Amino acid sequence: MGLFSKKSAAPQTQSQDEIDLAAEQKVTFRAVFLGVVASVGGFMFGYVSGQISGFFDMEDFGRRFGNYQDADGWVFSAYRQGAIVALLPAGALLGSLVAGRIADTLGRRIAISSSALFSCIGTIIEIASTTHWAQFAVGRLITGIGIGALSVVVPMYQSESAPAILRGILVSCYQLFITLGIWTAEMINYGTHDLSNSASWRIPNGISFLWALVLGGGILFLPESPRYAYRVGREDEARNTIARLAGLEPSARSVNMQIDEIRVKLEEEKAGADTKWYEIFGPALLRRTLIGIILQSGQQLTGANFFFYYGTTIFKATGLSDSYVTQIILGSVNAGCTVAGLWVVKNVGRRKALIGGALWMTMCFLVYSFVGRFVLDPVNPASTPQAGNVLIVFSCFFIVAFATTWGPLVWAVVAELYPARYRAPAMALATASNWLWNFLMSLFTRPITDSIGYFYGLVFAGCCLALAVFVWLFVIESKDRTLEEIETMYNQKVSPRHSNHWHAEVPSGPRDAEEKPEVHSGSATTSSHGEV
Repeated sequence: MGLFSKKSAAPQTQSQDEIDLAAEQKVTFRAVFLGVVASVGGFMFGYVSGQISGFFDMEDFGRRFGNYQDADGWVFSAYRQGAIVALLPAGALLGSLVAGRIADTLGRRIAISSSALFSCIGTIIEIASTTHWAQFAVGRLITGIGIGALSVVVPMYQSESAPAILRGILVSCYQLFITLGIWTAEMINYGTHDLSNSASWRIPNGISFLWALVLGGGILFLPESPRYAYRVGREDEARNTIARLAGLEPSARSVNMQIDEIRVKLEEEKAGADTKWYEIFGPALLRRTLIGIILQSGQQLTGANFFFYYGTTIFKATGLSDSYVTQIILGSVNAGCTVAGLWVVKNVGRRKALIGGALWMTMCFLVYSFVGRFVLDPVNPASTPQAGNVLIVFSCFFIVAFATTWGPLVWAVVAELYPARYRAPAMALATASNWLWNFLMSLFTRPITDSIGYFYGLVFAGCCLALAVFVWLFVIESKDRTLEEIETMYNQKVSPRHSNHWHAEVPSGPRDAEEKPEVHSGSATTSSHGEV
């Protein structure tokens, strides 16, 4: 059946066939363009997430939706601020749960386009709000439904369409565009926050239409996912898409082998019983389902959005005169380091990067918590400027770790986890867990920090440490693997600690029969395209 089983953990060397296939792969403009356009869905996510933190310190926004206190002026109660922030991820949770069904019914492209345009409805409701904070919050709920659907379908589309040599980078571009969206929102907030009228927050809100129109229209000019196209009977379209994105002829050996791999997996699925969504909790898939849920939940439990959602509030408490500037600094570090994260995705490997990043973030939160609790003066932060500087520096160190590891890599790893017939519901569930924790943190962060202050960071430190252990025990190394090879690794129960050395047998499809008549392959083996 397979060359790497529980009984044999010895690493294998790449065959000449694998090396030849590697040489055939190309990086093409079409593939990069596909990844960039689809990643605008991540930009939309980052933009709406990054803008809300700055709104709470804008005069007109506070006057319309806050409460007036003689001592502090216009302020937001912990639960009102939490509700406004949290209803976006609450809507995204709903959108992520239905996204898989939409993607399987309409196709990946149409699902992305319709989700992007649907988010415009929420933006209209937000901009139309005058004095009722609940209306603005409901608008964020509607926007969140579209954003949540995109967070499932965009990585799915990228992972199914991208050539194997580019898949990790292109899926990780989703996270890069999230960071660029956050940074753009912070820059626009900085430019408008001194305005005394509603333009201070309505201009940043209205610009959201632009990103939705770019994605909703642009995705229609791109090809459908070749794996989806093949599954609905459009084999020629799938073959031509794979060839064009890889810069090859439709008859190229690499294209033939990918089509054969997709065909073999589809035949195996058809040979079995009809699939139901709840089978992702069955014995064959429960392990992978839980890995996806824990990784996506873990991306939130690292504590990154603690800074992005409440950054201006946090750094205002350290005595900074302009917390918008600090947010821009963090956003710039986040965006810049995510670019470096693409190098990590391509060169370091999933396991090492996730484990190292989690340990780094643990250290940062330990310093942040103890300095904030025992050194920073809570009554007059300006009297302890060194402590404030330490908080900012280690916040930046944290962002460096997150942006180069857990930010981009989680989307790539989860997009690779599941067999094709279960990919939509399993990715939807995993992404929904991300949004669930996003919602809970958005809603309860203010009340918790009001109660325990900087010790809240110890919660995230503990989570990061636990995540490092989890990855070491359960996550296989999937760098430079085709989706079909990753499926085979899980079927063969390859040990995570030895997974970096696993190599698949190169099968002989019907088109290779004349070239290699003596080679035969079991249905559980797949080819390696020698990704770089």
